[in-house]
This record gives sequence, structure tokens and C-alpha cells, in this order.
Amino acid sequence: MSGFQDTCSICSTSMKGQAIYTGECSHSFHFHCVYSNGNQICPVCLVKWKQVPPTFSPPPPPNYNSHFAAPFYRSVPPPPPIYNNPFAAPRFSFYNNNEPDVFDDDEALDVQSSSNNATDTTTDGLSFKRLLMETYTEVPAVPRLAAVDDFTVLVHLKAPDSISNQNSRAPVDLVMVLDISGSMSGTKLALVKRATGFVIQNLGAADRLSVIVFSDAASRLFPLTKMSDTGKQHALQAVNSLVATGGTNIADGLRMSGKVMQDRREKNPVASIMLLSDGQDTYDMRHSFVTGGTQNWSNNSIPVHAFGFGNDHDAKLMHSISERSRGTFSFIENERAIQDAFAQCIGGLLSVVVKGLEVGIESANPDILLRSLKAGSYKNQLMPDRKSGCIDVGDLYADEERDFLISVNIPKETTFTCLNETSLVKVNCHYTNPLTKEAVNLVSENATIKRPESVGEENVVSIKVDKQRNRLQSAEAMEQARKAAEENDLKRAVSILENVRKVLSESVSAKSGDPLCMALDSELKEMQDRMASRRTYEDSGRPFMLSGVNTHGLQRAMGSACGGTFGAAMGASYQTPAMLGMVAQSRADPYQPASSSFTFKPRPR
Repeated sequence: MSGFQDTCSICSTSMKGQAIYTGECSHSFHFHCVYSNGNQICPVCLVKWKQVPPTFSPPPPPNYNSHFAAPFYRSVPPPPPIYNNPFAAPRFSFYNNNEPDVFDDDEALDVQSSSNNATDTTTDGLSFKRLLMETYTEVPAVPRLAAVDDFTVLVHLKAPDSISNQNSRAPVDLVMVLDISGSMSGTKLALVKRATGFVIQNLGAADRLSVIVFSDAASRLFPLTKMSDTGKQHALQAVNSLVATGGTNIADGLRMSGKVMQDRREKNPVASIMLLSDGQDTYDMRHSFVTGGTQNWSNNSIPVHAFGFGNDHDAKLMHSISERSRGTFSFIENERAIQDAFAQCIGGLLSVVVKGLEVGIESANPDILLRSLKAGSYKNQLMPDRKSGCIDVGDLYADEERDFLISVNIPKETTFTCLNETSLVKVNCHYTNPLTKEAVNLVSENATIKRPESVGEENVVSIKVDKQRNRLQSAEAMEQARKAAEENDLKRAVSILENVRKVLSESVSAKSGDPLCMALDSELKEMQDRMASRRTYEDSGRPFMLSGVNTHGLQRAMGSACGGTFGAAMGASYQTPAMLGMVAQSRADPYQPASSSFTFKPRPR
């Protein structure tokens, strides 16, 4: 670096007139930022410094005898304010361990600003875009005198288009829960700091963020705070002051994140929790989770997007947390891809256009019953009379699609009725526009099927229906194979996957070259490879399969940073333009380490 570096890469503020430290790698920082960062690795290029500031020293041991001790960052005073910078004076202390009993200290929302945003959105027409709702039958026609017991109807939903700017989307309340236990030291923590910084920089002034860290216990770095220029600077300083030490108390981190969401005085339209951990819980989280000790977050219906970092995390626990809360589970095997995974997640969260979506299905014919609803991971219910049912979908990101399969019976049509078609089902949707608070109710036309005297070769199977059947069969096979593997029967698990691959290869959609079917086959093949041995399965096969089950069950892209073919499969299937755009922005970050060269290789016995 030949010229003067204007800003510190840790806190993103000016370095003029400040004490500066320059590493052997030529990257420069505020001296106090490097001091509080607490490690010997450059936060920009990850080079390990051979020479460090003379005041660098290991963090003091935590004071376990103090009830208020915070063992997860150094007990150093906050960096001095930069008085010539209007954004530098902190409004609250990041080093205050005296947490209130009630977390009602969230920063107030700007009601006038929110109102203006809604007005602007109505003016440019964005709020009038509605959910697209379509139905497809597995074949166009059934002979008039034929009866079918199990006939499939596809319900296809697509959310409105991507939002184009910060002022035309629903603001977000986000809580990030970060593992800073001892196993996160060094490069891992540096990567997480950078990835968290990327999230902070991409939030808007109306979005609010709170960061919770946990090791032996959990603590808030700061309350829910608007990400204005001032808020972003303080958030970056707080995150970059962290050091890793202690155990892994996931339960306490989750409990505190739920409390932040539950106690807030005001609420942005969209709310979510991001949880990252690289290790096994050391405080009997599993017992606490099973017995309801972490219900604060689940009762609030706040999705928890869990990121299992590396090969040593508890994949079953992390997946269970996300599944209960209707969040996502991402396996981040390639540690340097954590920023891309975070980017994809917030690309979705910052583009929510549908809230609380409920889908109702009703029989459109007195003689037709609903046999089953195949909705993947979404809660669904059939009424006892089999004449109606419902699916609880929740929130949708811009451009997201959802496909559900409904099985019905088709009765005979007697010749004297002279009917040319039979009505099967009708679909209705109810949801809220998160920006305008508008309640939207949609009703489809009846899904019908032609009833000629006979059908010919033109009565072919719908590829749209067939590929969704393949998706659901694959997800079921993944779960069955995982259960077999957990019972120590890897041979049977591999056989289950091999059998479903054969079924896929013979399907109409696969023979037509459907991209989803090709991606499913690649993913199933890689799952087989990750069952080469018990050790390989436990290292990467288990989290890989759980992430796949979660992905296809929710039809939502995860933080696909596993390497191998998985990233391509998930990207082709479920990524939205907003997600792709945010990931592209992450990869364009000059400080983002390369993450696309990773290839899965089974570990030798």
C-alpha cells in the first residue's frame, strides 16, 4: 500500500489525527481498534502478524466469581471518542454488564418516516402487486367414464417482484446471536466479524439491529438500534472489539434473543434471528431445548436462521432450532464462505413482500374429496370431512415460489350429464403486505379437468407437477436415509438414496432435462459420497443432509457454502434475485476472501 489509507478497516472512520498501527501486510488501522480487536491476525487479509503492538497481550481470565462478569471480551475501556467526528460519541456503552430486567430499551421507530415510505410505495404502484396463484393438473384430461382415486393438482404461488430500493421495502428488526467461545479464536472470529460487518453495512436507516454474543454466558453488545450512520459505526466498533474465550452456551444466547424480541416496545414489520455456532453446546442445551427452557423465541413466531460453522457443530440441535421456528439451517463447511451465507440470508430478509400467508384449499365438487396435502415442512391440516384443508406458509421473500401438491379423487361422469369438464378444487390465499399493512385476500378460479370420451397420446404428464413430485420424494428419501445412518446402517442409507435416484432418472421431467431434477440427482449423489464411512458422515454427511431436507422442505435457499455440488444445486433451485444480488455484492467486497474454490473430499478412515 503506497498511499495513505483514509479510513480504518475495522471501524470505518477516518484515521486522520489518530494513532495508527500498520501491520507487515501494509494494512493500517486505528491503534485502539487493533488493541481492542484482541488478536494477531489482520482483519483485512487474515495474515498473521509477526510483530504486534507492544501493549498486545492475552485477555485476562474471566472473573467467574462475579455474577455480572462477561467472559467473552476483553475488559478494556472503550476507544476514546473522535471529537471531530459527529458520529463518534457513543450513545450507550458496549461494555455495560448490568443488563435490565426488561429489554424495552429498543430505539424508537420513526413513525413519520415509516408513513412517508408507505405513501411513496403506494404512489409508484409497488403495493398493488399481488401474489401470483396458479393451479395445474397432472394430466389435462381423464376419460368421462373413468374414476381415479389419487389424482394430483399442483398449487403454484409466486411472490411479487423484487423491491428496488431501501425506501420501498419493509424495515427489519434483526438479532444476531454469535458464538465467541474459545474454539472461535483466530481466523474464525475474524471471518465472522467481517461477515457481521457486511450485514451491518447493508442494513438501512429504518432497520434495527441487536447483537448478542455467547460463550460461558450470553450478553447483548447493544439493544435494538437503528442502523443510521451513527448506529452502524457503534455496531461495527462493538463487533470488532470481541475476542474468543470460554464455553458454548447456545441456550443462553437463544433465550436472550427471544427476550429482546419479546420485550421490545415497538416492532418493525419484519423480524428475524440469525444464530451462528461452531461447536457442541457445553451447558446441556439439548435438555433445556426439549423441556421448553428456550420458549421465549419460539412462542414469538420469530424465525431463527441457524448457521452451523465448520465440522464440529451440533447439526441435529441447530437444525431442530431452525425447524421449530420455521427458519433455515445452513451448513457452513467452508469457513471462508460465511459472509456469502450471511449475505444470502439478509438478501431474503430485506425483501419480504408477503407476511403471514395462509393457503386454503376447498373441494369444488360435491363428489370430490381431498386425499392428502403434500406441503413439505409447512404446517397443514385436512378437515375431518375431507372437503377442505389449509397450509400455513408464513412470510415470502420477493420473487419466491412455493409449490404444494393436493391429491383428490375423480368420480365418473355419466354420459347423460353432457359435461365436458369436472371442477376439482379452488384455492384462496390470505396475507398482509408488510409495508402498507394491507390485508390481501385472493381466490383462484376452479382447477378443472377435461372429460372427453377417450384420451390420446397428447394427454401427457405435466412436467410442472412431475418435478415437484420428484422434489418431495427426494426430500423424503433424504430424511429416511438420515434416520438409517443415525441407526448406524450406512449401507441401507446409501441404498435409499440410490433407489430414489433411479426413480428420478425415469421420470418425465428428468428425461426432459429439467434443471431441478438434475440438481436433485447431483445432491443425492454427494450425500452418498458423504456416507463413505461413519467418520465422514458425522463430519459432514449429517449436516449436509439436514440442510438439504430443510432446503427442499421449505423451498428456500440456505446459506449454501458447503462446497461441492451443493451450492450449485441450491442456487439453481431456490435463490431469488435479491439473494443473488446480495451475494454478488459480498463477492465484490475487496476484503472478502475467495470462497468458491472449495471442493468436498471425504476424510480418509
